Order: sequence, then structure tokens, then C-alpha cells
Amino acid sequence: MIERSEARDRALRAMLPIAAEEGWNWSTLRAGLAASGEDPALTESHFPGGPAEAVAAWADLADRDMEAAAAAEDLAALRTPRRIRRVVELRFAAAAPHKRALRRAVSLLALPWNAGLALQVTARTASAMWYAAGDSSADFSWYTRRASLGAIYAATLAYWLRDDDPDTGDAMAFLDRRLADLARLQRRPSRGRAAA
Repeated sequence: MIERSEARDRALRAMLPIAAEEGWNWSTLRAGLAASGEDPALTESHFPGGPAEAVAAWADLADRDMEAAAAAEDLAALRTPRRIRRVVELRFAAAAPHKRALRRAVSLLALPWNAGLALQVTARTASAMWYAAGDSSADFSWYTRRASLGAIYAATLAYWLRDDDPDTGDAMAFLDRRLADLARLQRRPSRGRAAA
């Protein structure tokens, strides 16, 4: 479970412009705490897991921001694929001003010793997206939906992070193609069973 506090959230937001330039390291964490009005000497108590923990905490903060933004909209009127698309769009729109910090965060989580944490972050984000889209399933589909969305979101994120352009248009078109591919795959078995 990710530790949450207002002080950590403020520090994380203050770290973003620093991480964009300097990357995610102990110096960035200390500077973010100082910029948020906290004592930099408390860096290790706020983030005992270091920069990787700070990245995971930022992802959690972004999940919560995304859920709040989705709750402010009437997504219930949309079909499920459109709800998922909108939730991802909200996530990218919030991240766009911090795209360089996000690229550096993804690079840190891509290191082999952070693979487990990267999987946890992706799983939590996929689950938060489904909840924000109104999913309340409690059966096996809970797992398959999150696994599918996690893979699609990770691919879309990688596509978007190819350059510094904050525009999300191409990434959303990429997402639309992946969601359409998934819909085709989900329909295919039912046709096969009907023919059998």
C-alpha cells in the first residue's frame, strides 16, 4: 500500500519540474521537499525507498487526480470503450505539462531491479482506470479487464513518450486502434462457438 499524505503530495508536485531536468534522484527528492516548504533532511523519512518510491507515489497521486477528474464528468452516459478512452485522455492531459519528468520516471522503473515495482504501478493504474470508468465487476473479468488495459495503456504511454510534444492526438489515435483490436479479439471466440 502506498503511503499517502498532503506533505508527500505537495513535495511530489514540487519535484516534477526538477525531475524533468535532473531526473529522479535523491537530489531531486530533497529539492522537491524544500520547494514544498518541508525540511530536506526529512527526505528519507518521507521516501525511504528513494527515487523509485517517489515515482510510484507520483503514479498513485496521478491515479487519484484522474479518478477525481473522471468523477467530475458524466461518463455513465458513454459506452465502456469511450469511458476508458476518456479516462486515459484525462490521465495524459494531466501528465502533458510534465511529460519529460514522466519519461524519466518510466526510464527509472524500466531498470531491471525495479521491474516488480513497475508491474505494481501499472496494475494499480489499470485498476484505477477501470474504477474511474465505472467498472464494478467482481468475477474473473476483473482480472482480465485490468490485464488487458494495463498492456494497452503501457503501449500507448510508450508511444506517447517518444518525443517531448505534449499533444496527445497521435497517442489517442494509437489507443483507439488498440481498443478496436481488443474488441475484435473479444468478438472472435463467440463467432467460433456459434459455428461449432
